[in-house]
Amino acid sequence: MAMKTLGRTGMKVSRLCLGNMMFGSIGNPDHDDCVKIIHHALDSGINFIDTADVYSAGESEVITGKALAGVRRDSVILATKCHFPITGLMADAKPEPNTFGNSRRHIIRACEDSLRRLNTDWIDLYQLHRPDPTVALDEQLDAMNDLVKQGKIRAFGCSTFPAEHTMEAAWVADKRNLIPFSTEQPPYSIFVRWIERDLLPTCAKLDMGTLVWSPLNGGWLSGSYKKGAPKREEGRAKRNPANFDPEKSVNQRKLDALEKLEVIAAEAGLTLPHLAVAWTLQHPAVTSAIIGPRIMSHLTTIIGADEHVLAADVLDAIDAVVRPGSCVLPDESKWESPALKAENRR
Repeated sequence: MAMKTLGRTGMKVSRLCLGNMMFGSIGNPDHDDCVKIIHHALDSGINFIDTADVYSAGESEVITGKALAGVRRDSVILATKCHFPITGLMADAKPEPNTFGNSRRHIIRACEDSLRRLNTDWIDLYQLHRPDPTVALDEQLDAMNDLVKQGKIRAFGCSTFPAEHTMEAAWVADKRNLIPFSTEQPPYSIFVRWIERDLLPTCAKLDMGTLVWSPLNGGWLSGSYKKGAPKREEGRAKRNPANFDPEKSVNQRKLDALEKLEVIAAEAGLTLPHLAVAWTLQHPAVTSAIIGPRIMSHLTTIIGADEHVLAADVLDAIDAVVRPGSCVLPDESKWESPALKAENRR
């Protein structure tokens, strides 16, 4: 599998990154099966794994640690994230106020907890899962710099930060003589293209690596969703039924686009998921695409998607279905600033 340098870190990562969000109680609760999927990904040439403390309340990290125990750990670039509360998120319970966010207190505690669950001495890439406008960026960068100096992490980045936050963070790091963010992890797919307007150009300008999440738009581009097909009741569709209900009027836009994309994929001699993933990797600012299988077949149908280079006429045809810089559904998967809330506008 082809490798690409991850931003300014010097680390070489595979163009496909294994995302472990669906391993554990919210996806696949069978630890042994999940470990087999991870091992198959590694055997297929993937050397980049991404998880987060919030995935199944830490269970995904535990599973990942089991899979990487022993000699495999040294050959893997391991990434995880912090920000969200890992208890109370999927229940009615309200989390304690200092158990989430990007405060120094939470970042350091969360990193130590992740190291323990992952059963490792270091994390290759530690990421802030979302922005936290209640904490000064220099405070967040200070905490991450300290973790690097302590040897607990090798590099750090952010996830789903708007372009203005990444640029401000770079300015703060330069002013304070701190290590800046090395990576950004935004959503990107044929259906969600807003990052092409400002975030991807900003990351390229700042020499930040990008590992894009949901290249299949949560499964919409997997080939499983078609007009007239029965409603799916598994995986992400089970967790967020409204987002995947084919009878919901707003989702008709995706179904209409899928019909056109299926034709484009067939004419290019590709499956729809291979077309979708290869398309994300075609952008020069994208380092790696995160694929998030729940079962083995989800992984095996994607392996090899990084080997395709799409011709200009194929890219033009896709642009005609979804305009560059736009989304099929407005602002899908985009972080919304608290400044938009009524109490902050009035």
